[in-house]
This record gives sequence, structure tokens and C-alpha cells, in this order.
Amino acid sequence: MFSYEDYREILRVIKESGRYCTYEEARNKSEFIIMRHDVEYSVDRAYALSKVEESMDMRSTFFFQWTNNSYNILSRKNRDILTDMHERGQNIGLHFALNGMTDMNLIRERINQEMDMLSDMLGFEINSFSIHRPSPHVLEENIKLPGILNAYQDDFFTFDPKATPESDLEVKYMSDANHIWRYGYPDEETIEKYDKIQILTHPFAWTKKGYDNLDNYKTLVNEKYIEMIDSIDNECKDFGPLRDNFEKLPIDI
Repeated sequence: MFSYEDYREILRVIKESGRYCTYEEARNKSEFIIMRHDVEYSVDRAYALSKVEESMDMRSTFFFQWTNNSYNILSRKNRDILTDMHERGQNIGLHFALNGMTDMNLIRERINQEMDMLSDMLGFEINSFSIHRPSPHVLEENIKLPGILNAYQDDFFTFDPKATPESDLEVKYMSDANHIWRYGYPDEETIEKYDKIQILTHPFAWTKKGYDNLDNYKTLVNEKYIEMIDSIDNECKDFGPLRDNFEKLPIDI
């Protein structure tokens, strides 16, 4: 269920609905389907998923974290990837991590700061954000900032603390969080039931082959392992003779 072929089928259904649009476009529509991606662990997997979208002549919004222990959004490699995605027509946004913050004024201030810094570093405007693991308090706040789009503002997301997957909300929300389509699967039958839909995927969950949750994490760890070896090899001239000792991957799939 998490292969690129599966993803192409989801895109096909969305495209044929005629309701696919960006956040900006959705604000003026009575019907829409928004596709969003929160990038948690791997810029490379986000890049690969963006290429799958392009193969279907579609574009969406990819939200990247400024503060993340798994990837450095400002490395030369990752900046080049984000620039290329932007130039290919993908929308790039900020995936804002609360990092323990609860003061709403501070949260608003930090969102503006991080978006300004990201815009300056990348060289193009960042004008949208999603919040990483938002608390009910933050969702209820319905944050709206001048000239900025929040993936969780009430135009695109209906907050109801008592909602269940079966609740009839103004905006239907679907997500592949935890490798489970907990709020419904975006197939043709489900898409036809709702006028307004926001779909969230996490690119690290999607691969060419498609894996269950455990094996997906194994392949992700292996990719990060290789990335670390390559990084050390590029930086440290004395690592070359030692590299063969690290070639064997730590986890077998």
C-alpha cells in the first residue's frame, strides 16, 4: 500500500476528480482536494516522491523542518534539492516543530522567524506552513498570519476535539500517519463522498517497492547509514582506507 505504484493510483483518482488544487487556490473554491507532505526524516525520499508526482503531471506542497535531527535542510545537497523542486513547480513550505512551546504569541513569532530565515537561505519566498504534531490547543487556536497560509487553518482543516474517523466534517482529513490510513483511504469511493478534502502523506513512508512499517523503517535506517558513511568519506581524507570496514549494512531486509 506504500509503493510508488500505489501512490500513482491515488494521484490518478485525485486528478480525475477535477478538484485538485493548491492551498491558495482552495481558499476560493467550494470543492477541493489538497495534497500535502510533511517531511520528517528524509529529504531524498521527499524528492523521489515529488518526481512520482511530476510523472503524473501534478504538483503539491512539501513542508520541511528547520529544526530536525534527521536532516539538515541547509546542507548544500538539500538546498539544491529544494531549489530544484521549487523550479519544477513544487510548493515548498515550513514544517514547524513546536519543540515544547505553548505560548501562542511566541509560537506565532517563531513561525514568522523561521519562514523568513528559510526564504532568505533558499532564495525564494516561503509563504505556507504546517505544524509538526500539533496539540489540540494549537489546532483550536486556528493560527492565521498576514500573507501566510496555515495547513491547519479552518479554510483547509476542520478541528473538532470529539471527531472520529466517521465524523461528518466540513473538510475531510486523511493521513498516512504511522503507516496507517487512519481517517480513510483516498480511493474513488471515498473521494466522491466529500466536497473538501486535505490529504497528508509522509514521504519517508513511500518507496518504489513499498514496505510494511517495520521493513520501511529498516530501509530508512540503512539509507541514513549510507548517507553518514558518504558524508564522512567526503570530509575526512583519512577515512578512505577504513571505509571497507563499514560497507556491510547494519540491518538485513
